Amino acid sequence: MIVLEGELLVHVQGEEYVVGELGVLMAPRGVPHAFMVTSETARMLVLETPGGSEAFYRGASVAATEDVLAAASVDMARIQQSAKQNGGIEIVGPPPFAAK
Repeated sequence: MIVLEGELLVHVQGEEYVVGELGVLMAPRGVPHAFMVTSETARMLVLETPGGSEAFYRGASVAATEDVLAAASVDMARIQQSAKQNGGIEIVGPPPFAAK
């Protein structure tokens, strides 16, 4: 994952990291991880190799219309439903920093 704009708080293997603009994060396949946008907005480029989770991402995503951007919320129910329907990812629990 490359952070193109903004800043993330990332949790991988029990450790937290701040990843800023042009920073890079790697989470090995099968390792639980989470990220939270800590800036007002963020843009990321995510590369997955080998692929296999494309259906999950399509099902979990919505077009970035002005209404969606203005809402600035994440539809976790949609993400969980896509994970259940499409595979490729397992939601293992709430993000470890959800209360922050």
